[in-house]
Amino acid sequence: MEKTLEYKGHVVFKKLTVPRFKRFSREFASNEACFAFFTQGEYQVRTATGVLTVNRDVGLLAKCVNYFYQTASGQVEQGRGEVIGVFLFPDIFQRLFSFDFSQSDYRVDYDLKQVELDQLLTHYRDSISILLDSPDLASPLMIETKLREFVLLMTQKVSAPSELDFLASMFKPNFAKFEEVIQHNLFSDLNIDELAALCHMSVSSFKRKFSDVYGQPPKKHITQLKIDKAISLLGESNSRVSDIVFQTGFESISTFNRAFKNHTGCSPSEYRQRHSH
Repeated sequence: MEKTLEYKGHVVFKKLTVPRFKRFSREFASNEACFAFFTQGEYQVRTATGVLTVNRDVGLLAKCVNYFYQTASGQVEQGRGEVIGVFLFPDIFQRLFSFDFSQSDYRVDYDLKQVELDQLLTHYRDSISILLDSPDLASPLMIETKLREFVLLMTQKVSAPSELDFLASMFKPNFAKFEEVIQHNLFSDLNIDELAALCHMSVSSFKRKFSDVYGQPPKKHITQLKIDKAISLLGESNSRVSDIVFQTGFESISTFNRAFKNHTGCSPSEYRQRHSH
């Protein structure tokens, strides 16, 4: 279920009921930034260079970059979640504040940031929820007021020098280097399409770039590195095979067993028995 409020042709507030899921993408089609409040559920956010955790006490401030929401541990038992989003569009805020973003060279070193909710942000979240549930209360003037309020709150929360600097920084993404994205997500269970999205590339461009950098197609190279790590874990620890599957980023035990046997000629259990001391 989805509820939205629009202003000047853009959806600026949204409440979304989130069903159970493993992973879904947030790919930006335009130059908007956003903030997400999570009123129910706990999630992980996989970025180009890391994983963040968000829940009712921690919101997510995001620039216009691609990332993925993932189910956090225990979320399946918790069931559905709920998210309230605030969307920031340059044209709207330039008009609201009479700002010229080119006048600010302020930058921040993050594209996504966890933000702990204080009392003011919690009250703000609840007020937006009321407007989304009762859209007849949401006059254009009310929406303008709430958008201005959000900028004032976030400028203070992230210690930006001014409202202009906060907004200008949100529309200056820091795209990670190709090799950094690969290194930070090497042992995840992301597929090639998802890795390409984190690199902000088409799949065909991603495959060409990967082969140029690493000398092998991505699937072959990444699978080999995962198997190498699995071999090391089988020899150095007493971890269960199911734990090693998780640590190396294979999507299932059957996929891991098949890839392992293709590369080594034996199953993981057989390999451990042969190489145990």
